[in-house]
Amino acid sequence: MTSSTSTPRHVAIIMDGNGRWAQSRGHRRIYGHVRGASRVKAIVREADRLGVKALTLFAFSTENWLRPELELQVLWKLLKKYLVLEQEELLRENVRLRVIGEVDRLSADVRAVLDPAVEKLSGNTGLQLTFAISYGSRRELTVAASRFAKDCVEGKRSPGEMNEKLLSQYLWTSYLGDLAEVDLMIRTSGEHRVSNFLLWQSAYAEFVFTDLCWPDFRPYHLREAVEKYSHRERRYGAINAASAAGAQPI
Repeated sequence: MTSSTSTPRHVAIIMDGNGRWAQSRGHRRIYGHVRGASRVKAIVREADRLGVKALTLFAFSTENWLRPELELQVLWKLLKKYLVLEQEELLRENVRLRVIGEVDRLSADVRAVLDPAVEKLSGNTGLQLTFAISYGSRRELTVAASRFAKDCVEGKRSPGEMNEKLLSQYLWTSYLGDLAEVDLMIRTSGEHRVSNFLLWQSAYAEFVFTDLCWPDFRPYHLREAVEKYSHRERRYGAINAASAAGAQPI
């Protein structure tokens, strides 16, 4: 099986480098988070304009809870500000918002803004926008295994039923259906790792790593990443037609 397409259906972005961007300019790390948060609106707009069907943004990992309290307070304030200021435009543009991760760890004041925003946009059918907050992929897989085991104990499932399709239904991204498979993964800041983000969903994703820190990532950089994606052949373990035609019989 091979495929070639110009526009990825599901784009996932690891928005990395806010703190380093600020420190390299002589500012405190929180200044980088403020600048980074200001980039989200334009990237969401551009993804929608390009015809991307699902956009997942890695906003806060389970490991990020170890950061200083002041930095955490700024991050939550920025999230609440984004939700308050942007939800009307998201509603007009038919964007649906969801959140994956251990949302129960969020404080009541954050949930008081987050939950109504998700509900308000729940009827939209356009771009599927997901924020990964308090998210870790290993945790997601662990929770999925636990939920399946519970269903087995309760007689709803049997161990022999487990397969890849069924496991996907227990993941936090199950609501996306066949869109859950990531086509293009982008990471900013020059790091070349996935940092426990959508490990299952990105099994066959194409990766684009950029040295730009997230505050410097603009819509045309997203277009460049999509352009790179459009020139790659996704073989899913097979070989392309040209290679197959030139193969010598054994």
